Amino acid sequence: MNRSSQACEWLDLHSDATVQELADLVAIPGISTDGMHGTELERSAGMVASLAEAAGFPEVEIIRPEDGYPAVLASWVVDPAASTILFLSHHDVQPVNFAEKWRSEPWQLVERDGRLFGRGSADDKGGVIAQLAAVKAWKATRGAPPVNVRILVEGEEEIGSRNLIPLVKRYQHKLHADALMVCDTENLEVGLPCITCSLRGVVTLKVTVQSAEIPAHSGMAGGGLADPALALCWLLGKLCWNKGPIPVGGLYEGVKPVTEAERAIYRALPGDESTLRRDLEVLSGVSLAFETGKNFYEQTWRRPAVTLIALEASSISQASNQVLPKAEAIISCRIVPDQDPARVTQALSEFLRQPLPWGVQVSVTEMGAPVKWWKTNPDGPAFQAAVESLHEGFGVRPVPIGCGGTIGFIEPLEEMLGGAPALLFGIEDPASNAHAPNESLHRGDWHKLTRSMVRFLERMREVSPRSKK
Repeated sequence: MNRSSQACEWLDLHSDATVQELADLVAIPGISTDGMHGTELERSAGMVASLAEAAGFPEVEIIRPEDGYPAVLASWVVDPAASTILFLSHHDVQPVNFAEKWRSEPWQLVERDGRLFGRGSADDKGGVIAQLAAVKAWKATRGAPPVNVRILVEGEEEIGSRNLIPLVKRYQHKLHADALMVCDTENLEVGLPCITCSLRGVVTLKVTVQSAEIPAHSGMAGGGLADPALALCWLLGKLCWNKGPIPVGGLYEGVKPVTEAERAIYRALPGDESTLRRDLEVLSGVSLAFETGKNFYEQTWRRPAVTLIALEASSISQASNQVLPKAEAIISCRIVPDQDPARVTQALSEFLRQPLPWGVQVSVTEMGAPVKWWKTNPDGPAFQAAVESLHEGFGVRPVPIGCGGTIGFIEPLEEMLGGAPALLFGIEDPASNAHAPNESLHRGDWHKLTRSMVRFLERMREVSPRSKK
């Protein structure tokens, strides 16, 4: 492995330059969630394309969907007979929420206590830069990577990757791969590399409760006109599980039981209640919510979860003495193996359509298509190459884990790539605060991850390429 050692040494010498590239990318507020930052997303894609060219990719193009944000596709074929790796990441980010909680400017990368703070540093601009840096290290030391490398950096991951699958279909002739690598998941703690092998899916519904066509003065009509906001809160309160199963009939149909062997593995993983409370900044006196007899990993990896992600009747800033005519909420339900998304949608919809106080009208609509859960067997030559590479990069043997989040494109991409294994390397840790104030990346682990990807590219030379059927 002397060849990769040279590339890793190059990374060590150019660590500050790699951080500066991340800083330049973080400085662009490429928010995809509000439809107001198309110009910034164009700039962000342009910078990624320039960085790919600097890393040595001979083919780089910016792809612009008709109704979406730009993606970047880069390809470096060094030997048609060699294995091919497809790196997948995203350059779009979440908005800056709870601005008063940020300790530094969100769009300026700031190093503090060994961490790199800034919106998108961990999710997922750190992944973009790490993947490009691994290829750049090979170019600088050996002239080219040891295997074929393709990189697809999308600009819509934070809004559900709505154009990713159509783009992959459109460019499928350029995207054959023997393994798919994504750096957008977590490590359980700093210094411990993890490979995510399961993801929860998600079903999202909007419930609307209405009592009248117009608002009414709360002094004149209060107590006489049915209050849909109160009726909606009555309904939502019935979802509270209070450390038992979620009280929705039929919701648990198909949930794959956790074996005692799996439960023992979960209990042996790092992380205790005090650590969780600290990392999640749980208020004093508030208990954690998982079911009695289950730990955090079993609860968040293998049990469904209902979350109220939006509730609206009127804003506090524009409050008036009115009985409001309508109230709405968005409910997200994370689903696990082997649940049927359609059955979960049906069960939750039936629950939300139950008769409400005063006979107020209720309607339930789906917010986008359900996303299926994903689970893979961490076996095979590509997984073995990933495990050994992370071991070399971190000096610690990686562990396979689950994830409570959803990455909806993994399974369809695996299928479209003919069954190419998806390798999900952790880049975040419990203190990363992705999507939250003070998002950050642990600089030391980020550097180790990049070194691991350098090693991975070399180890994939030993893996025979798959058929291009």
